[in-house]
Amino acid sequence: MNIWRTLSIVLPGYAKSLAILPLVFASPLWGKELVKTIEQIKPSIVGVGTVQRTRSPQVNFLGTGFVLDDGFHVVTNAHVVPEVLDIANKESYIVITGKGNEPELRAASIAAIDKEHDLVLLKISGTALPAMELGDARSVREGQALIFTGFPIGMILGFYPVTHRAMVSAITPIILPARNSRQLNAKMIGQLQKPRYAVFQLDGTAYPGNSGSPLYDPETGLVYGVINMVFVKGTKESALSNPSGITYAIPGTYIQDLLGRRK
Repeated sequence: MNIWRTLSIVLPGYAKSLAILPLVFASPLWGKELVKTIEQIKPSIVGVGTVQRTRSPQVNFLGTGFVLDDGFHVVTNAHVVPEVLDIANKESYIVITGKGNEPELRAASIAAIDKEHDLVLLKISGTALPAMELGDARSVREGQALIFTGFPIGMILGFYPVTHRAMVSAITPIILPARNSRQLNAKMIGQLQKPRYAVFQLDGTAYPGNSGSPLYDPETGLVYGVINMVFVKGTKESALSNPSGITYAIPGTYIQDLLGRRK
């Protein structure tokens, strides 16, 4: 007997919803294509932070990044990278590669920065790393299924990148929603009337450590955006205990502009 007919008989009230299950399981998000894509991109996912030998812990993990271009450049969020370092105590930027409990630290420097679009390009030392490729972010449509990979809770459980699914829920002006009209101010109203640019709103669950994670196609691995913001309900601590499931990503269009600005 056909399995879908069997389920319809056993659970008649769910017959309509079950009809979509073959489509779900046939999706690339559940197939071998996704497995291959994740294996391919994982070596391109890095941690971003600072190191200072005189403090404890020496490494301060700040967010996720990913390798692009020639294998010597990493993209992450501008808000991830501190503007001021403790130079007197030899604090410096680093990129963290490798996996497991023995990550490798690479010295890094800022090659270009775009604060308006919350992006920064780092140049790293050492040998070239496997690089991801940019797709055309202008082709992204609402309802499109994408995935992102990063370090949602940093290095607490070891250096293991984690992948999350996400659908593009909306392509919307860059502004966080107010909970009620009293929270609307002149700046927020101005952004709604004259939005600076549009971002991808996703239904995937991201966490603070995911900032800088690449948003990419599950079949091709092409990058379409960069995770940069999570809508937090209540306090910052609730981002971990009670995530909203509303995440924002900067379109990859601005990454191409950033690469053109590099030193």
